Amino acid sequence: MQISNIYPQIKDIRTNMIVNVSGSAIEDYVQTAEKINELEAIPAIELNISCPNVKQGGMAFGVSAKGASEVVKSVREVYKKTLIVKLSPNVTDITEIARAVESVGADSVSLINTLLGMAIDAEKRRPLLSTITGGMSGAAVKPIALRMVWQVSKAVNIPVIGLGGISNWKDAVEFLLAGATAIEIGTANFIDPAITVKVADGINDYLDRHGFTSIKDIIGGLIV
Repeated sequence: MQISNIYPQIKDIRTNMIVNVSGSAIEDYVQTAEKINELEAIPAIELNISCPNVKQGGMAFGVSAKGASEVVKSVREVYKKTLIVKLSPNVTDITEIARAVESVGADSVSLINTLLGMAIDAEKRRPLLSTITGGMSGAAVKPIALRMVWQVSKAVNIPVIGLGGISNWKDAVEFLLAGATAIEIGTANFIDPAITVKVADGINDYLDRHGFTSIKDIIGGLIV
């Protein structure tokens, strides 16, 4: 439905569009990726492996190296363009998952996806979410995201895209210093639709003030 209705409306927009792909079974991922592979205006997909694997009792694909590598390997066989894998933070060792997806063909990893949380209505004694638990994003997750980006950037040889709680240019610079080669902004867009422009301007100002000629000069530049 999206390919027949939405794609014709966006295919001539002069920008690179990345499609986030999710599913409840490996077959879902493969079929979606195979169809997107044929769309000229879509140069990359971001594989969301935090979705529950219904065939494995609802456990997310991305919480084990085996589950993550299985879905990425299957998609890699049918998808020939840039394959970004979005990693879940709800794991014991995120570097293990990152190395696993790198070994089966991921071109890049993005992290972090949302943290698992919940909220309760004390008066009604009921969960506020219909699913009881759900993903938590926003500024509160930034320190965890920053730490995981730093760890993963040292563990893999593919590019790392940093996200999680980025609300301003300073947050973005911190992720770049930690080793991210690019960033994503999610929740902050709901607060300020112009946030991406402000962040880009802020990064440029930071580079000028510190005498850097390229953003590449600060990627992984954390002094420890």
